[in-house]
Amino acid sequence: MYTLVLILHSWLRWAVVVTGFLATASTFVARPAGASDPTDRWGLFFMASLDLQMLVGLALYFVLSPTTAAIFKDFGGAMTDPVARFWAVEHISAMLLAVVLVHVGRVLGRKAATPAKKRTRLMVCFTLAMLLILARTPWPGMTAGRPLFHV
Repeated sequence: MYTLVLILHSWLRWAVVVTGFLATASTFVARPAGASDPTDRWGLFFMASLDLQMLVGLALYFVLSPTTAAIFKDFGGAMTDPVARFWAVEHISAMLLAVVLVHVGRVLGRKAATPAKKRTRLMVCFTLAMLLILARTPWPGMTAGRPLFHV
């Protein structure tokens, strides 16, 4: 079960990265025009893919992962190991913050008084979320790196 969920989590990252890039890019180029504009659609897809990724990731973190199970047995000791610290704290914290930023951005965008304010709020929140996601995804070559396509 662990391997299957890990593969799903690995592949879902691409949905998050692609929809996040498109949602963020659309805030820079598209002008908000109501519920049917590209920014709203890509923002919804970004949020949905991120929520699904978070649920799968939390299942790994709290239930399925032997890595986090070992980390929880000696959390203090794990903080001295850069790879263990990445999985125990850095990855999950950054990703949870990215989820919050996307949700907050969408709510603030809906409550904005003008289309320009909506665009600015979405731009800031989506850009910050994408920076966190890209910085704390375990890309190949990083200390805690994983393959681009886990199989």
